[in-house]
Amino acid sequence: MKAVIALGTSLVRLGRGAVATGNRGEPSKILELYDCENDPECRPVREALTMLDLEVMVYPVPRNGKRFRRRLTEMSDSDQVPFLHDPNTGERLQGAEVIVDYLYSQFAREGEKAPMKLLALAIVASTLRGSKGRNARPSEAPEQPLELYSFEASPYARLVRETLCEREVPYLLHNVGKGPGKMVEYLPPVLRENRIKDYLPDTENRRKLVARGGHMMVPYLVDPNTGAAMYESADIQTYLLTTYGA
Repeated sequence: MKAVIALGTSLVRLGRGAVATGNRGEPSKILELYDCENDPECRPVREALTMLDLEVMVYPVPRNGKRFRRRLTEMSDSDQVPFLHDPNTGERLQGAEVIVDYLYSQFAREGEKAPMKLLALAIVASTLRGSKGRNARPSEAPEQPLELYSFEASPYARLVRETLCEREVPYLLHNVGKGPGKMVEYLPPVLRENRIKDYLPDTENRRKLVARGGHMMVPYLVDPNTGAAMYESADIQTYLLTTYGA
């Protein structure tokens, strides 16, 4: 039921952040994003990262959160999100418009233009989630960032990202958007694996997930601090609260 409700956010955003159109080359150093899951301006940025099939290190900055706010202020002279740091070029950018345009200028394939941000719809999408993924909650900081396989439009992955944001747990986000024009990618994971012989995901990041976890299903969480690795949003949320919730 939680995922069904979370699906409303994806529908409001017209399904953006579901398909990966690819990029013209991965950056040699991982991009860094200071983000709040339920902030309207952060949504277009995460959608663009999924569409460009890019990985990014996420530092959650929820309302009243303190773990990464000082670092954000030192880097940007402001505590506003979204904020992107590209260690490859030294660029430090704030705000959805600027960040999305930069991502497309640097990584999009030839002729592909940045999509309209549709920030009014992003506000509606955030409103539908209420306080989920918006306010900081007590937590313990992990020694190492976690890893999450996700794509922006997935309602199941959204539940996990909201928990990670509220608990200010940093994570390396592996975006695994669906292959463009591949209807098989929209089948439920169990049906897809049982009925489609020799199924192989279309995008590189999806193939990496299958090689690592055994299934093309999101969310998939890996915690290098404990060695835990798991699918299923409910199990992941329980694990996060048990391990890092104060």
